[in-house]
Amino acid sequence: MNYEWENLKAVIQDVLKQAKSLGADTAEAGISYGKGLSATVRLGEIETIEFNQDKALGITIYKGKRKGSVSTTDIHPDAIRASLEAACNIAEYTEEDPCAGLADPAHMARSVPDLDIYFPWQVSAEDAQKWAKECEASARAFDERIINSEGATFSTHTHYRAYGNTHGFIGAYPSTRHSLSCAVIGKSPHSDAMQRDYDYTVARDAQDLDSRKSVGQQAALRTLRRLNARKIKTCDAPVIFASEIAGGLLGNFISAISGGNLYRKSTFLLDHLGKKIFPDFVQMKEMPHLRKGHGSAPFDQEGVATKEHDIIKDGILQSYVLSSYSARRLGLKTTGNAGGIHNLDVSVSDYDLPQLLQEMGKGLLVTEVMGPGINIVTGDYSRGAAGFWVENGEIQYPVEEITIAGNLKDMFAGLVAIGDDIEERGNILTGSLWINQMTIAGD
Repeated sequence: MNYEWENLKAVIQDVLKQAKSLGADTAEAGISYGKGLSATVRLGEIETIEFNQDKALGITIYKGKRKGSVSTTDIHPDAIRASLEAACNIAEYTEEDPCAGLADPAHMARSVPDLDIYFPWQVSAEDAQKWAKECEASARAFDERIINSEGATFSTHTHYRAYGNTHGFIGAYPSTRHSLSCAVIGKSPHSDAMQRDYDYTVARDAQDLDSRKSVGQQAALRTLRRLNARKIKTCDAPVIFASEIAGGLLGNFISAISGGNLYRKSTFLLDHLGKKIFPDFVQMKEMPHLRKGHGSAPFDQEGVATKEHDIIKDGILQSYVLSSYSARRLGLKTTGNAGGIHNLDVSVSDYDLPQLLQEMGKGLLVTEVMGPGINIVTGDYSRGAAGFWVENGEIQYPVEEITIAGNLKDMFAGLVAIGDDIEERGNILTGSLWINQMTIAGD
């Protein structure tokens, strides 16, 4: 079967037609299909070559307010029929849920704009191997203190998604993702301690990838900077989250304002709509139609049209992140976020990272966090970390084996500045975040 996106829409139409014939009042179905190539090398030798192809069909039918859901990787007629019968059978035995059902038809996407997220790239296994080797070689040759490698990986992936429901909505769009990564190990000649670090580049369009040489050299440079790391004494101090991990911190904020946590009353930001969470200078906007954006999408997982809107304005929470179900549970309207946020654009200052360090004067620059350590119910935050100690506005030495702790509500309110070093490799577009104070546990 040809799984290109126009064919996927035909499968959706057939699924919905059969669902109605089996007694479903309403129904929805989504298909995802992906294919790609990945090559990994280590120490100049090929480790793996993978050609991947995956597909999945999810079906949900509603009989009144009773719901039945199934999923399958087999998209042949007999398998689809069996899946539909199973979904209908499940719906016979589930309890009624007054909030269950399709998203409101008025919210369906009426068009599917071209978001420049589809740039297919025909890459041979030989070229994939070659590029990964070149990347790793540039890292290993960068400095004699690079003594080993965890390898380099090149990958390219094409994904097709189609969704439809019995409101008459059917939409589909393709997307691509290309990436190159490298991780190496370094050792100081004056110590037996070793460090590892990595770098990567990822883009919708292969022409936007960083060069193989620069990825390798950056991986080596990041590793070398961590050599001769020290522990520090326990203290309270300002902390800057480097941009490459700052998105993860703001991801905790998004989780706290997401519908599932809100209607379950399992978030420290319950009932905070219209309240101040960040300082006045902070603005956050969802931009789902950003060209080449990693989180760009014309509609969410329920077919609801995505649209640009404020999440935070002047530090005040303007909108939750809701699917149609969670919106009904809360007595609100969907925000087009079934499946998550689509490109969170965060306001930045005029300071680059070196200027942020100068302004901070003394404190910790965090470049890596480890472990879970986050309680969304209470906002308590405690994670293992590594980075660099800063004094007189300059990095003094690398630090490791520390824990940083605080409360997310206090951390958000205590945000001092956001750097202009925007991390663009994910769907949260932010610079480095300077928090006024956290507890740093060391020796």
